[in-house]
Amino acid sequence: MIDLYSTATPNGHKIHIMLEECGFAYRPHHVDIGTGDQFKPDFLKISPNNKIPAIVDHAGPDGKPMSLFESGAILVYLASKAGRFLGTIDREKYETLQWLMFQMGGVGPMLGQAHHFRMYAPEKIDYAINRYTNEAKRLYGVIDRRLAETPYLAGDNYTIADIATFPWLRSWEKQGITLSDYPHLKRWFDEINERPAVQKGTKMFVDVRNTVIDDKAREMLYGATQYAKR
Repeated sequence: MIDLYSTATPNGHKIHIMLEECGFAYRPHHVDIGTGDQFKPDFLKISPNNKIPAIVDHAGPDGKPMSLFESGAILVYLASKAGRFLGTIDREKYETLQWLMFQMGGVGPMLGQAHHFRMYAPEKIDYAINRYTNEAKRLYGVIDRRLAETPYLAGDNYTIADIATFPWLRSWEKQGITLSDYPHLKRWFDEINERPAVQKGTKMFVDVRNTVIDDKAREMLYGATQYAKR
């Protein structure tokens, strides 16, 4: 049994989808990041960076419980445990890992900043909006060119690279993107969006997540509380 600690965000959806794709038995636990659940001592024991998602696998590699944080690491762990979605030979594994790192180091951080400065920043800063919107367009272009060559990011097979990247592109409108400008990406996006595990995973916690960013939530997410010494 795997305990999942998460909420309805792109990084959370990665692991929701992966658990569904693998068919693992799991228990979902909602972490309300707008009210500060991520700073509670019990959660920090398994996620010291106070970020979701995190898991505890009660049947770890040595038969003992193992906790993991960082969505990319969790995806690699679950793929290894399932024997799926990572590739079967070294070349396939490294192709997958490089596109996973592309998502972790580029797509997630840059699209997150585009989303933040376009939607949530308390003041509109043209320089930041333009910088991150342009970077979002550049990254969408990288993905589109890759998908003109291959059905999926890592090649011929659906992998954790696709599972990691897809949730971040679901908010394309809020990132200043017109999806039809990237036809190869759109083909891939539409196909993945139809997968049953993806549809189920992206619905998880949506009904309990508070989408209203009030002053308290803003403080928890972006204010001094985020940077307090723990």
